[in-house]
Amino acid sequence: MNYNLICYILGRLVMAEALILMVPLAMAVWNQEPSILAFTVSMLVCFFVSGLLQLRGRSGKGQMTMREGAAITGLGWLLATCLGMLPYLLSGSLGLLDGLFESISGFTGTGATVMTSIEAQPLSILFWRMMTHWFGGLGIIVIFIAILPQAGQSTVYMYNAETSGPTQDRVLPRLRDMTKVLFFMYLIFTVTACFVYLCCGLPLFDAMTHAMSTIGAGGFSIYDDNAMHFDSPVVEGWMTFFMILSGGNFALYYRAWQKGPRVFRRNTEFKAYLGILFAAMLLITANLVAEFGLAPSEAFRYASFQVGSLSTTGFVSTDFDQWPSFSKGLLMLLMISGGCAGSTAGGIKISRVVLLVKNAWAVVHQKLSPRRVIRASMNGVEVEDDVLVRVEQFFFLYMLFIVLWALLLTWDGFGVFDAIGISITTMGCVGPAFGVAGATCTYAGFSDFSKSILCISMLLGRLEMFTLLVMLSPEFWKIRHRW
Repeated sequence: MNYNLICYILGRLVMAEALILMVPLAMAVWNQEPSILAFTVSMLVCFFVSGLLQLRGRSGKGQMTMREGAAITGLGWLLATCLGMLPYLLSGSLGLLDGLFESISGFTGTGATVMTSIEAQPLSILFWRMMTHWFGGLGIIVIFIAILPQAGQSTVYMYNAETSGPTQDRVLPRLRDMTKVLFFMYLIFTVTACFVYLCCGLPLFDAMTHAMSTIGAGGFSIYDDNAMHFDSPVVEGWMTFFMILSGGNFALYYRAWQKGPRVFRRNTEFKAYLGILFAAMLLITANLVAEFGLAPSEAFRYASFQVGSLSTTGFVSTDFDQWPSFSKGLLMLLMISGGCAGSTAGGIKISRVVLLVKNAWAVVHQKLSPRRVIRASMNGVEVEDDVLVRVEQFFFLYMLFIVLWALLLTWDGFGVFDAIGISITTMGCVGPAFGVAGATCTYAGFSDFSKSILCISMLLGRLEMFTLLVMLSPEFWKIRHRW
């Protein structure tokens, strides 16, 4: 294990966070807010920690292996979220654990909040919440590789440890070029969403913050009643569009920009993603019309927004906790499936869902015709057995953790359905759930025990478990043990 290299890159990562803190600090100074001191001290602490790490790492020379890449990614996320908690704590907005919960929820794109009065917070604190969404959405490491010059070699291991999906989708041969392209597209989508929201009548601050939260697939809002505050079909329609857009594969969008829209027709995952969302919209619309007697247009308005939101982002346009059980069951399944691989959304990813279904179908056919060989395929290409094994392992672990967190929450006094919903929504990095964590509720009243395990759940879900789990092995940290 090359500890010097790890410390050096972590130091540069913390330095980047210190520089990012200058933005809300400037906003606090401009508005003469009491949070000036909080952001100043937070920035100085980040500079100090960065200096210590880079001093320990010295030049950071050496070859990076998969082990160093996983360690940098895992420790980098832990450092970023812990230091990102400081503005909440020092400004008096939240306590220690609540500040850590809010920071992890922001960076992981979960959008679960412990703030009881969001609108009472200074604008600089609200903007910092949205910045955590935006930088965590595409990925701290991805943006770090794209923007800053790198020390050491093989940063691909850092990239692989953070990005989502059963396979690594490379659109350019050089990693640095690819991350730059992804970051540029991410920025373009955010600016476009901001411009559209402005055209819909939102003030500049509202448009900017909600664009960051939408494209980052976060779900934080600057209002206590979230997207319900706008009560506008036009705003909700555009938010639905951008939420679904953020749930798609950004690498696929780049290919489509290069080669044309035919790329979408050939992509199995993207077609399945849109098909699942459209089917869920129609089923929930029909259910709302049948059970509540809503007009079809109104039912589709609410259904489409929440389908797009709970599969990707976590915004709330209505109290879906009052919906029929069938609709809530569909929403819960969407929380589990999530968006596409390579997107800013959470969940197990549509590509894995497709492979699991195709593999199950192949097994059934092989039972009927033992001599027939059927292989699962994606985008017209046969999927290797080792990829299918990894997908099955991931799905098993993912469901195992959902059950584990749900059991721990029931032990803390939650009802079974509430516990399952909270476990699913934090592992899937969605945010709102049902019951005590429903559309109009916050996580503020949860016990310290529950908040602590949910912090772990959000981090595991965002980093797809293995990056953090492998760090628990003693062999991982042995200097002479080779990977």
